[in-house]
Amino acid sequence: MLSLLLLSFGVAGASGAKPIRVLMVGGGSSHDFNLWYKGADVTTLERGNFAQVTYVDDVKEILHYLPTVDVLFLSNNQPMEDANTRKAILDFVAAGKGVVLAHAALWYNWKDWPVYNQKLVSGGTNNHDSYGNFEVALSKKKHPVTKGVDKKFELKDELYHYKVDETGPGIKVLAIAQKAGSETSYPSVFVVNNPNARIVAIALGHDAASHDILNYQTLIRNAVKWVAH
Repeated sequence: MLSLLLLSFGVAGASGAKPIRVLMVGGGSSHDFNLWYKGADVTTLERGNFAQVTYVDDVKEILHYLPTVDVLFLSNNQPMEDANTRKAILDFVAAGKGVVLAHAALWYNWKDWPVYNQKLVSGGTNNHDSYGNFEVALSKKKHPVTKGVDKKFELKDELYHYKVDETGPGIKVLAIAQKAGSETSYPSVFVVNNPNARIVAIALGHDAASHDILNYQTLIRNAVKWVAH
């Protein structure tokens, strides 16, 4: 498995291209952010000199690092209450900079900041199935974010019940998630139709059953690369 990962991810560094500068924001409840985001995902993104990642779990540090990066990778499950930080994130998007929204960043976490879910997520989720098995199936196989990802794969995770906000910019679904025997599916990987910036949302990411598999690792690398351009 290790050799497969090295083979799959070794190309970016060999090209001599400068690594993509990423600010990853984690922290909060219900997830082991240090293990799966600061640990696993930073390692995945930095493999082969693909990206240079700054990880913070203190949202007060966003203002300091945001002007120096190409991509904002939000995975936090904690509030960003500072008005200047909120404005800086919206300005970052308005300037055409890329954003990746991972797992907890798709939640309706901030009732006093509805523009986040409306404009940046174009919806969100208030609940999910109990942790367990489900299938992810690609809707767009030829999109750059899904390149190299299996057309269908199973994993254990929290199946987020994401719903589109009709007042938002809308989304382009790249993959859906569905439990066996259920007739209901939900967007699992999608692009938010923001008029200024590229935004990719990935609902997967509760623990090792997502972060340690090649399909997930390919998705987050593809997403970072695509939104950075």
